[in-house]
Amino acid sequence: MNTLDAQLLKAHEDDDRPALVALYQEAAKTSNTDDAAGFYLTHAYIFALELGHADAPLLHATLKEMGREA
Repeated sequence: MNTLDAQLLKAHEDDDRPALVALYQEAAKTSNTDDAAGFYLTHAYIFALELGHADAPLLHATLKEMGREA
């Protein structure tokens, strides 16, 4: 298991939602496919929405650019 995977699991275990926003964004940046990036960004966006996180509008715009929203 790589470090990022371990960090994601730990953040989920701790219910550290701010960390999850950042870690899922990092996972998207390092993913190998657009589908994987979309998956990770969607998770980051959901946690960002729940928190009222400042990155939520940017995540939403990125997902729209990727065609992930109708």
